[in-house]
Amino acid sequence: MVETNLITTSNALEGYRISKQLGLVRGITVRSRSALGNIAGGFMTLFGGRSTIYTQLCEQAREEALQLMIQHGNEMGCNAIINMRYDANEVMNGVTEVLAYGTAVIVEKI
Repeated sequence: MVETNLITTSNALEGYRISKQLGLVRGITVRSRSALGNIAGGFMTLFGGRSTIYTQLCEQAREEALQLMIQHGNEMGCNAIINMRYDANEVMNGVTEVLAYGTAVIVEKI
């Protein structure tokens, strides 16, 4: 099984030639903060500045979505993902969906 190890937000990979496009790959996760976390996060907003609680939640959600996208790519047999993007939407108050997506490709070193 080929593993995805090259990921880029651009449409090409320097030093590689795309030999085959396999299609869309994606990873999605839906996250919410616990009630206690929301209280602590709300308290932090009273003082302004960086909210480490929410930053950590967002970073974990992005990483999980990224890993799920890579897993999807591995299942498709790609060795690279190009044009990778993130998207996020609020599903309901306090619940956020994070999506990582891109195009699965087979690349060959030039």
